[in-house]
Amino acid sequence: MDKLFGTDGIRGKAYQYPITSEMAVRIGKAVSVFFKKETSKPRILIANDSRISAEMLEAGLVDGICATGADAVLCGMLPTPGVAWLTAAEKAAAGISVSASHNPYDDNGIKIFKGDGFKLSEQEEARIEALILNDTDLLTSCITETGRIYHLNDPGSQYREFLASTCPATLKGMNIVIDCANGATSRIAPHLFADLGAEIKVLYNSPNGRNINDGCGSEHPEQLKQQVIENKANVGIAFDGDGDRLIVVDESGEILSGDEVLAIFANNMRQEDTLKNKPVVSTVMSNIGLGIALREMGIRHIMTDVGDRHVMEKMKTAGAVLGGENSGHMIFLDYHTTGDGMLSALQLIRIIDSTRKPISQLKKIMTLLPQTLMNVEVKQKPDLNALPEIQKVIQSVQNKLGEKGRVLVRYSGTQPLCRVMVEGPTRDETDVYCRHIAECIKQAIG
Repeated sequence: MDKLFGTDGIRGKAYQYPITSEMAVRIGKAVSVFFKKETSKPRILIANDSRISAEMLEAGLVDGICATGADAVLCGMLPTPGVAWLTAAEKAAAGISVSASHNPYDDNGIKIFKGDGFKLSEQEEARIEALILNDTDLLTSCITETGRIYHLNDPGSQYREFLASTCPATLKGMNIVIDCANGATSRIAPHLFADLGAEIKVLYNSPNGRNINDGCGSEHPEQLKQQVIENKANVGIAFDGDGDRLIVVDESGEILSGDEVLAIFANNMRQEDTLKNKPVVSTVMSNIGLGIALREMGIRHIMTDVGDRHVMEKMKTAGAVLGGENSGHMIFLDYHTTGDGMLSALQLIRIIDSTRKPISQLKKIMTLLPQTLMNVEVKQKPDLNALPEIQKVIQSVQNKLGEKGRVLVRYSGTQPLCRVMVEGPTRDETDVYCRHIAECIKQAIG
């Protein structure tokens, strides 16, 4: 049986293995059993984004949790970072977010947080996975008292108050366009930014179960760009379906990469002495330009595997307080235990206000090298190092680029895709080389 946990939880097509009601029951049981080792009567929070399949999965999780003697605490629709924060704030044993993040509505997934609000380690995932797949006796054993179902009182307001507390400055005078991706931020983000004094225009905040991430949000910021220009806004911000990542559009309608946003944060924290002379952590997908910019700022740069969990783990071991991914996950460890799109947006808007500089000027702290990324659909995911025809093409391109660029080829941890990234001195070169590698992969395993 395939491994259940990917880069960020368990994910797949809704109603197909492993995203079925039957598996949700087993996952609920396994999570309950795992966390009962720490307390005899664990409370486990559950929330979801706006997908139509969320109720089915939630019902299965609740069934499994209660059947093994734990209590299920329902939070309704809530961003994934809100689940993480509330789990710690409520002193729950664990939290579960039912979400497939930026994926289409017919995908879904299950993300698990520990009682301290941090994601599971790979070792903890492996132990829960073993319970789900192998430990039949433990999961079917009789108990004398089932758990109960509770509803948390107004979790959205609690989470919104926490976010507001991270930005003591008023946003009065700021003109912001917000794209909620018809997802989990739809009920919270408009109130959050308006209550802090910003003039806002809100896009895509009417979820219907099927329109999450559909031509909107972090993956599709085209309408956001247009509205920023038409409304003469200071900035445009887009979230993904579960609200843990941020995409930024500057006042001229240009989209910033996550690396550019991370560079802005790093420079501001360095100037305000809140970086604490600590390194900044990003992933191997970061643009070479980020490393150059951080070096010029005198900031140590550490790179890790893809996934905000890996970023967080490296941050903790290195003592860092800032980390992020080019995809838009930003982690401020002084404030939160995971990537949070709304928290990141607040920090960015605070910088615009305090420096009196537009995003287009702030982003000049970093120069992006041309980078081309292509996704190739694959039928299987064999070890890429064991495919000589692909390795030959990759090595050939790397030799041609030399020290002026790099190649990174990896599988998606959440979708049946192989991601090909090429950086180089010109856009034409990166496009040609990336397409060449992608075609080779398509022929071999597509």
